[in-house]
Amino acid sequence: MVETLENLQKMYDLELDKVIDEIKSKKVKTVLLQFPDGLKPHATQIAEHIEKNTEAMVSIRLGDCFGACDTPQTSAELIIQFGHAPWK
Repeated sequence: MVETLENLQKMYDLELDKVIDEIKSKKVKTVLLQFPDGLKPHATQIAEHIEKNTEAMVSIRLGDCFGACDTPQTSAELIIQFGHAPWK
């Protein structure tokens, strides 16, 4: 079953409005998205939503992610890491 973006946001609190505002306010042109395995099936849907609502080109990192300290080397101006738990 394909989840709607609205349902995904309710289930995972993706804060996509906040993500889009950040990209726009910083005038970011390249973004790398990083997801835990449970959200990877929805990665392209999320990336397309961000691209549709900003001027940024979005890439998706498909490698493993072991938490917020697992930041890949990239030429992207902004890395957005999605996770299952809040980071304080």
